[in-house]
Amino acid sequence: MQGLLVSPSQQHIQSVFVNGAWTGYCSRITLILGFRFKCWIRFREVSYKVVIKGMTSSEERDILNGISGDVSPGEVVALMGPSGSGKTTLLNILGGRLTHSAVAGSVTYNDQPYSKFLKSRIGFVTQDDVLFPHLTVKETLTYAALLRLPMTLTKQQKEKRALDVIYELGLDRCQDTMIGGSFVRGVSGGERKRVCIGNEIIINPSLLFLDEPTSGLDSTTALRTVQTLQDIAEAGKTVLTTIHQPSSRLFHKFDKLIVLGKGSLLYFGKASEATDYFSTIGCSPLIAMNPAEFLLDLANGNLNDISVPPELEDRVQMENSETETRNGKPPPEVVHEYLVEAYELRLSENENKLMDPLPLDEEPKLKVLSSKRQWGASWWQQYCILFIRGIKERRYDYFSSLRITQVLSTAIILGLLWWQSDSKTSRGRQDQAGLLFFIAVFWGFFPVFTAIFTFPQERAMLSKERAADMYRLSAYFLARTTSDLPLDLILPVLFILVVYFMAGLRLSAGPFFLSMLTVFLCIVAAQGLGLAIGATLMDLKRATTLASVTVMTFMLAGGFFVERVPVFISWIRYLSFNYHTYKLLLKVQYQDMVPPLKGIQTDNGSREVGALVAMIFGYRLLAYLSLRRMKLHC
Repeated sequence: MQGLLVSPSQQHIQSVFVNGAWTGYCSRITLILGFRFKCWIRFREVSYKVVIKGMTSSEERDILNGISGDVSPGEVVALMGPSGSGKTTLLNILGGRLTHSAVAGSVTYNDQPYSKFLKSRIGFVTQDDVLFPHLTVKETLTYAALLRLPMTLTKQQKEKRALDVIYELGLDRCQDTMIGGSFVRGVSGGERKRVCIGNEIIINPSLLFLDEPTSGLDSTTALRTVQTLQDIAEAGKTVLTTIHQPSSRLFHKFDKLIVLGKGSLLYFGKASEATDYFSTIGCSPLIAMNPAEFLLDLANGNLNDISVPPELEDRVQMENSETETRNGKPPPEVVHEYLVEAYELRLSENENKLMDPLPLDEEPKLKVLSSKRQWGASWWQQYCILFIRGIKERRYDYFSSLRITQVLSTAIILGLLWWQSDSKTSRGRQDQAGLLFFIAVFWGFFPVFTAIFTFPQERAMLSKERAADMYRLSAYFLARTTSDLPLDLILPVLFILVVYFMAGLRLSAGPFFLSMLTVFLCIVAAQGLGLAIGATLMDLKRATTLASVTVMTFMLAGGFFVERVPVFISWIRYLSFNYHTYKLLLKVQYQDMVPPLKGIQTDNGSREVGALVAMIFGYRLLAYLSLRRMKLHC
């Protein structure tokens, strides 16, 4: 067994990839990761409708209409059609990502319905490259391996598997390069797409679904990507991919083809026989044409440079002559209707063939029936992995020069304005109270508007990873909220160090560290509010608007501007973390002062601390429950 775990040499891996012969290598990976059963997919009369709500009425729209077909292991099946034809919707249904009540028909895997067991056997590559921009290629695939590969493997074996995938996909030259994003330079588009594919094939899946994996790639990179899919299928995997407008070389790489038009099935069968089928119903290209362009023109109802079937010409002549277009071609609606009817006729002739039983033993059927989830790591391991990943990803944002400059420049300006302020006179104490209130407001405002973006920005990543059962939501939430704490503490410490001594506040260890602790409690409570608002609304515009109103209200009720608040609205100040933070800072600085400043009782501050701690946990509980209710769509 130890011999099997030794990673092949880089040269051998690259030659294996270039030659497109993965079968031997994948068989060895199967021995390491465990056997992945072959999976046949059969779908019958799949339909899907959505309700579009208007201002005064609702409209029901058909997205898919009675789609049928089957996919076998070892095949690469392409879903083609114009934009809006339902390709992605069908892929999501077949991949178990869309299980809405509006879905009609049946989808079976080895003659069994979808089960949670299949989540760990399915790889799903979304159209958008959902990756963390500040992680390197190697880090991205290593974290995926640690979270998704079986618990029976050691950490070293999982890391070795990630390294093997890097060489399988030809990513060795960029393995230490950041993924990159809109504002971060990183790997190329083709490399990003291969990283996404690597994230899924790292588990050696039985089924692999890809949504337009060649979009945005040049023809050579696209061909290499599809060749990769072909090699994966040859190892006994079932591969389905949507594709928009492939080149002729790409088109001939596919084994089967599904052509959709306006949600209806226009063709299902071997890709090599597609043009022959349409020729039999009278639609042939009149000029040399890419087969994919020819099929897309038909799916759009465009018969330019394509022969018009006599039956279709007769139908148009029998109907109103106004239905003809200026160039004498039938309108797209009539062409679409004709193609759907022609395929339904063909389907009825081959109905018995569609009902043939699959070549299955009982064991593959029983595997799919299992409803038990199989996690790749324990809860604690998931938490630790996500905690470290979170710190690595966000350290660049937290320690950006802009952010550090913002905090330090604010601290220096405050220190200069309150330079060595006098705490012995009443007027000096009033000035210091203004400084303490600003500190409470600044470190209440800043974390709220940072935390608001947390879950809305990570929604796509959370949806993708949760759909693949990479981790438990509780492990993610706790890791996400606690990995910010070490980073959140550093800038406030620098801020307090500058302001505290420049402003001449109480120069003793006790008040200094208590002031630091008070600010930290305020930050964590304010951060909880931002997390709760962001997780509840999941819309940045609405969340920012609500947070602005809330923070302004808390500031006004913070005890500095208004001391005597009317009874009927006085409850607001007890919800304000600014109020409790301000009171604590005053008590720390003036605990021995007589008479008390601004009517503040010089007690030990346990009520204020208790209120802030309650906010810390209460707001986070609300955020977690909001994420629990969130519907995950990929």
